[in-house]
Amino acid sequence: MSRIAAAFENRKGPAFIGFAVAGDPDLAGSIRIGKAILDAGADILELGVPFSDPVADGPVIQKADERSLASGTTTSMVFEIVRELRKDTDRPIVLLTYYNTVHHRGIDRFYHEAAGAGVDGILVADMPVEESEEVTEIAARNGIDPIFLIAPTTSDARIRKIAAKAHGYLYLVAALGVTGVRDEVSPVALDLLARVRRHTALPLALGFGISTTGHARTCAAAGADGIIVGSAIVSIVEENLADPAAMDRELGNFISLMKRATE
Repeated sequence: MSRIAAAFENRKGPAFIGFAVAGDPDLAGSIRIGKAILDAGADILELGVPFSDPVADGPVIQKADERSLASGTTTSMVFEIVRELRKDTDRPIVLLTYYNTVHHRGIDRFYHEAAGAGVDGILVADMPVEESEEVTEIAARNGIDPIFLIAPTTSDARIRKIAAKAHGYLYLVAALGVTGVRDEVSPVALDLLARVRRHTALPLALGFGISTTGHARTCAAAGADGIIVGSAIVSIVEENLADPAAMDRELGNFISLMKRATE
């Protein structure tokens, strides 16, 4: 059984998937933040590979990408961060990246190095399923789960195509637009959860705008297998850049509250 599959096995509530941008605010800080998220109880850590044009992300994560790139983060350094985190955890680590980054390094090389570092899954945010054949084949050879996004606008026919290619879990977009904190979980997201469930047995994780204990309880009640929290975590990082100890405390408190809300 893969580490991702194990994270969803026999759960009483949704798995908590915590997101941070690799290299934000710098190499050492990113490793510390990743450890803090995992130490607080995150079931899966998702690391964004910094990119100059992250079209799926809102202002909070865009600024984190800018901080990471300004500190000199490279793809090699992202893999170094994963290797350092892997020394202390056997929980799944997933990368969220964009196709340009994968293509520029070479698909074979990117996935081979990711596997060697200890990556369990990779979501290429801007890769349509119709153009994913080469990537999913290389991912399979390297033992990496290819993860895909499904949006409220995705047709049932396309959901079936995506589910046939995906492994690990499916990332369901809980709100139209880019990442960022929302006031409530949209009924559209809950409808999407039910609609996708009809087509696959893969775990379904809701993301985009999940940021409060109320959101977490709503997702749990609707039957989500996981919740993905990004902008709320990255906001804590941004607000405490000058005080790493306070940052770690705030991350721990927030994640603990969110996990308790789902249980």
